[in-house]
This record gives sequence, C-alpha cells and structure tokens, in this order.
Amino acid sequence: MELLEDFRAVREELRAFAEREIAPHASRIDREERIPGEVIAALREARVFASGFPEAYGGSIGADPVADAVRHGLMHEALGSASASVQGLVNVHHMGGSPIVRWGTREQKERWLPSLTSGAMMAAIAITEPNVGSQAGAVEARATRDGPDYVVSGTKCWITCGQSADLFVLITGSDDGPTAFILPRDTPGLTIEPIHGLLGCRGYMLAKLHLDRCRLPGDQLLGKPGFGVSHIAAAGLDAGRHNLAWGCVGLAQACLDGSVAYARKRRQFNAPISDFQLVQQMITGMATDIHAARLMCWHAGIMRAKRDPSAVKEGAMAKYNASKMVNRVANDAVQIHGANGCGPDYPVERHYRDARIMEIIEGTSQILEGVIARYVYQEAAQ
Repeated sequence: MELLEDFRAVREELRAFAEREIAPHASRIDREERIPGEVIAALREARVFASGFPEAYGGSIGADPVADAVRHGLMHEALGSASASVQGLVNVHHMGGSPIVRWGTREQKERWLPSLTSGAMMAAIAITEPNVGSQAGAVEARATRDGPDYVVSGTKCWITCGQSADLFVLITGSDDGPTAFILPRDTPGLTIEPIHGLLGCRGYMLAKLHLDRCRLPGDQLLGKPGFGVSHIAAAGLDAGRHNLAWGCVGLAQACLDGSVAYARKRRQFNAPISDFQLVQQMITGMATDIHAARLMCWHAGIMRAKRDPSAVKEGAMAKYNASKMVNRVANDAVQIHGANGCGPDYPVERHYRDARIMEIIEGTSQILEGVIARYVYQEAAQ
C-alpha cells in the first residue's frame, strides 16, 4: 500500500486535469459523437499523447519505467472517469503507436514516433472487418506483392477513431500469412466512411476503411511478413487491454462518486437514501469491486514495466475483471438513481451505455476467458 500513497498526488493532479479539461465536454461528446478540437488541444498541451512511449522519441518513459507505468495507468483512470470516449481516443493512439515502438525499423520510429508523441498525428489500429472480429488471423483484406511495393484491397470496420486518425497500423492477409503495414490517411485508394449511432462510447468516432488497390511502399511494411497477428497485433492489443482496464476503473469510479452524492441528497421516507441498508449494500459492493480492480491494474502495470513474462496474462486478467466489474457498478448506479438514472439529467445513463461497450472491445470477455485459461493450463503443465 506504500506505493499507492506515493502516487496520491499524481492521481489527484491527473483527476483535476480531467475534471477541468474533459468532463465539461463529456455530454456534448456523447451527443455530437465527436471529440471537439479544444479537448484534443488540451490533451496535446498536457503531453497526454506522449505517455507510454519512449523518451528517446519524445515520450514519457525514462529512467524509472515502473513509476512511468503507474502514472500512465492513473492517467487512463482519470480520463475514463471524465469521458470513456476520450480515454478510448488516447488508448487507440497508444495501441497504434506501440507496435511501431516494438517492431518498427529505426527509420520508421524516427519518421513517425515524434509526431505521435507530440500529438501532431493521431494513430489507430485497423484489424476488425465486416466478417472478421476476434479471429485476427482470418482477415480478408489482402496485400499482394508488386515489385518492391504491396497492393492492398479490402474493408475494415468498427475502427476506433477511424474518422480522425492520421495513421493506421493495418493488418492484412498475404501469401506469407498475416502481415502488418503503416497506412497513412492520405494513401490513394483509401476512403473512410463514418459509423454513427453507437450504443455507448459515442465519441469513439468509429469508421469503416475501404482500401481499393492501395499501393504501399515496402518501407511501410511493419515487422516481418507473417508476423501481423502473433507480433504486431498482439503488441497493440496487449497495450490496449491494459489501458482499457484502467479506463474501466475510472468509469466505475465516476459511477460510484455520482451514486454517493445522489444518495446523500435524495430523500425518501423522511431520510436520505444513503441511510438505507440496501443502498449501503450496493455502495459497499461498488467500492470493493473498484478497489480490487484498481489493484489488479497496478499489478499488471508493474509487470509490464518490468517486462515480466506473465505481463500479458496479467493485462488480460485485469481487462477481463475490470470490464465485467464496471458493468456491475454501472447497473447499481442506475438502480440507486432510480428513474433519474434513466434520463439525460444525470451522467449515469451515459456511464451505463459506455460500460456495456467495455466487455466487447479489445477482446470480448469470452475471448479473454479462452486466453486466460490457456495461460493457466500452461502454468499448470510446467
């Protein structure tokens, strides 16, 4: 618990930033299904986009990677508490940049990472397709060699921040197996179709990407041919699951904070409903679940910073637990608010819709159950 105390001031600083610069826009983001420029500018100025990237390329990871990892997680918690959509923007930016950090050539890192860490360019990752969701190795988009170049055709869908990203890490099929590319937004043959009307996280700015014989030079190949899923996509998804777990903790904390405030002021039968034992039971369950999920996120972050072999499993477990937890917490938050929790006057209605998305993105709960079970079996066999 000593480490928790060491970062108390950092957590308060990050929450103050999110409450000041992001939370006032959260309802508008949900309503307009976009993140306004002033929010992006505030994130840029606060160097939020640099978090999680190496210091050598303008990022925040320096001499103490454990401290940097904890601060990175607390940042995602603060963003998730203020707006799940904004947390998603920052998360997918990191998901797109992480494979370049891990598998990019020196030239690719020098070309792209400084723009990503400064926020001058926004990144996203393009895996999902109309007929392919979690089975990334079965993508139907196809890259064909043509001399030193590749020609790519296909469709990607449900791409978070597809409407706004300047750069995509693209996973395709090829004669060599799943292959990854760095795909700039201005590539000829790429058209972007916005997706609207999402249940929750409406500010994700989702899009379909239509690739019609996009010609990609060989120097935009990311990693080796055939490594698209096992190495490139895995690096992005691992980062995304860890970040999202923290974001779920933040979203759940917002539900709890709103419920405590509402229960104290809402009176029934001549008493605040905070005095009622069944309301107290819900508050207790919410607080305990959030605390447990937060500790799992801390542990997973420290394992990632230390490059511990179990870090991938820990991240998957943290995301699995936190995404299920936030749905329970959001459900109780609406229940505590009663009819007021079903309308637009209180943010728990939005939190409830946002929470439902968390068990689907970055690996559904069912996919993660398979992933985690495989790790458990492997450990038991050792």
